Amino acid sequence: MMNWDAFYDSQAQLDAHIVKKQNLEDASVIEDKILALFVEVGELANETRCFKFWSTKPSSDQSVVLEEYVDGLHFILSLGLDLDLRYRSGSLNNTPEKTEAFLDVFTSIERFKHHKDNRSYQRMFESYLILGQSLGMTEKELQQAYEEKNKVNFQRQDQGY
Repeated sequence: MMNWDAFYDSQAQLDAHIVKKQNLEDASVIEDKILALFVEVGELANETRCFKFWSTKPSSDQSVVLEEYVDGLHFILSLGLDLDLRYRSGSLNNTPEKTEAFLDVFTSIERFKHHKDNRSYQRMFESYLILGQSLGMTEKELQQAYEEKNKVNFQRQDQGY
């Protein structure tokens, strides 16, 4: 079972760095983060091409898909930190077909946007993890990719991204 505390700790450090670098101490960016999460999930779907029934072009390489997936995870963790919510690991339901998993994630983000409570956060996080399962991601891959992307995100802030 995944220990999410290290993810939240890393995300808290990145968020604090961004707040300082971007002078956001008095700003609320929750709605911006929700929109960013929608965009990241859309970018992820585009890389998987799972919904593109009209095309024979294959999915992007798994490393690209994993990086896009981790981008979304950054925003989910960050939203949890902003609202003092943490995911409590549970048993995930069976893995749906990819398109269904994406649609479920979009639905859960929309629900979270309206409620911003623990229940909707847990559901959003869980649906995102189920999506990851449907995309064939392992916990080890997820942890490694998150750590790598977190370093990149720090570097980007320092370089004026």
